[in-house]
Amino acid sequence: MPDEGIRINKYIADSGLCSRREADGLIARGKVFISGTKARPGDKVLPGDTVVCEGKQVEGRSTKHVYIALNKPEGIICTTDPEEPDNVVDFVGYPERIFPIGRLDRDSRGLLLLTTDGDIVNRILRAEGRHEKEYIVDVDRPVTPEFLRGMARGVPILDTVTLPCTITRTGLTQFDIVLTQGLNRQIRRMCEYFGYRVTALERVRIMNIRLGHLHPGDWRHLTPAELTTLRSILDKGPGRQPRRVSKADPGRYGKTGRPAKGGTTKRTKG
Repeated sequence: MPDEGIRINKYIADSGLCSRREADGLIARGKVFISGTKARPGDKVLPGDTVVCEGKQVEGRSTKHVYIALNKPEGIICTTDPEEPDNVVDFVGYPERIFPIGRLDRDSRGLLLLTTDGDIVNRILRAEGRHEKEYIVDVDRPVTPEFLRGMARGVPILDTVTLPCTITRTGLTQFDIVLTQGLNRQIRRMCEYFGYRVTALERVRIMNIRLGHLHPGDWRHLTPAELTTLRSILDKGPGRQPRRVSKADPGRYGKTGRPAKGGTTKRTKG
C-alpha cells in the first residue's frame, strides 16, 4: 500500500508560513498540532487532517509555487516579521505568502530570491551545497594585487577562515567576487581585515539566476528555463556554476529596467 500523507514540516513550509527549518523549530517547541494532537518530528499530515500552528490553522497548498527575483534596494530588511516596517515581504506586496531565500544586508542591494517553496529554500541554503553567489563591491581605496590574493586565499573572520573564492578587480576601487558560503556580513568583514571599508555592495548572481536589468525595487518571476537550470544545479550538488564576464561599469546591473527574457518586470509599490 503506498505511503500516504506529507511530512508535517514540509506541509507547513509548502503553505508559505515559513521555511522547513523554521517549521522544525516550531514542532520542537510544541507549537504545532495535527487534528488536535501535538505534532512530533516526522509526523505526517493525512487527507482530512487539520494543522494548527501557534493557534492558527495552516492551509495546505494546492496551487503552483511562486519564484521571484527582486532587486532589493538598500534599507529593506530580509525578514518576514510584520513588526519590522521595512520588511521585504511588505515591500514586495505579493498577494501570496512568500519568504526570502537567504539574506542580503540592510545596507546592501541587488539580487534576492523569494518563494513559497520551502523545499527549494532548504536546498539552496544547505551549507554543504556551496552554491555560488556573485557580488560587485566598491571600497574606499584602490584595490591592490596583495588585497586580491589575500581575499582569494581565505580570511580569518568569525572564528573561522573563509573558503577560497574567485575575485577580480573591475575598477580602481571596485572588484567582482564569487563566494560559496554565506557568513554574516562576510564581504564587509573580509575587507575590514585588510583595512578596507565597503562603500557599496551589490549582488548580481545567485547560481544561474542573474540580476540583469531590473531597476532597484523591481521584481520578476523566474522563467521556466531558469527554474529548470536551478533545479539541475541543486540535483548535481557542489560545483562550478555559470558566471558572467565581469565589467568595470556597475551601471549595467539593474539600471536600464529591461526585464529578463521570458520574465515580466513588476514595480513595487511606493
